[in-house]
Amino acid sequence: MIFHPMTHGLRLGLGCAPLGNLFAAIDDDAALALIRRAWDSGCRSFDTAPHYGNGLSEHRLGQGLRGRDRDDFTLSSKVGRLLRPDASAPRVQNGYVDVLPFVQAWDYSARGVRRSVEDSLQRLGLARLDVAYVHDCDAGVHGPDYPRVLRQVVEEALPELRRMRDEGLLRHVGLGVNDVQVCLDVLAQAELDCLLLAGRYSLVDHSALARLLPVCEQRGVRIALGGVFNSGILATGVRGAAGAPPRFNYDRAPQHWIDRVGAVEDVCARHAVPLRAAALQFPLAHPAVDIVLLGPQDVSQWDDGVAMLAHAVPQAFWQALHADGLLPAAAPLPAPERR
Repeated sequence: MIFHPMTHGLRLGLGCAPLGNLFAAIDDDAALALIRRAWDSGCRSFDTAPHYGNGLSEHRLGQGLRGRDRDDFTLSSKVGRLLRPDASAPRVQNGYVDVLPFVQAWDYSARGVRRSVEDSLQRLGLARLDVAYVHDCDAGVHGPDYPRVLRQVVEEALPELRRMRDEGLLRHVGLGVNDVQVCLDVLAQAELDCLLLAGRYSLVDHSALARLLPVCEQRGVRIALGGVFNSGILATGVRGAAGAPPRFNYDRAPQHWIDRVGAVEDVCARHAVPLRAAALQFPLAHPAVDIVLLGPQDVSQWDDGVAMLAHAVPQAFWQALHADGLLPAAAPLPAPERR
């Protein structure tokens, strides 16, 4: 597995977007406490990106891991955006608050991705990455420029990352995206070691199941899954939820997703299964998936994720989701809990 070592069998990695002040600011002490708690609970996989707070997440993660044996953890970051210093840069950018004084520029060129890796290593204070993901290179992000971006990723970014892999600056090369089609488009033309796929194989969104996951399984492309709560709707649920409208994949949830989550919640209630436990455990049953990434805002959210991952879920619950048409027949189910 790429995402080793998983001490105590913990298949939960720390997604470090909140360390870059995603949606809300946390202070340095809280960020370091979160990294420390994740480590103490057995987490050994950490994912960050220049995008997260314009380098703030990488700075904090590097500080939090400083002094740890480098061979004891797996660290991934991303390429595709370069950070340029700008004293007048807004303090709020791209959903992050109190960001560092930089602005972002897209760059998937060979020179750009090399610069990105080197800059990330300096912010982290480390000499290598375990995984470099090409970040957000899909049509949803780039629109009509997508064909050019795809060509540059295949012809420049990936070959340069493989050269850096040969030089020892990183170990594995992949994509970090929330889109199925770009993964298929790249895999049709190039080899990848791994994917970080956000939101597209979850308890309610199964869009990666039919085409992408079989290709990955056949070709040995290992998957880390982010966004398994689909931006929060699978963490909070919709039954009796108060406050802001539920969000699904970074936006206000459409009614059909609210209805689907509500139906899953009804099954959860009948079997006394926490929705969060089901959301964390379901995608790990697929043989192409190594690990899920959790992006907690604080220690209590991390502790809850660890508890939910370990929560015993009866096989009758998964079978009920199948019977109610809420899980595809082709979706592998988690193994029965041990007694």
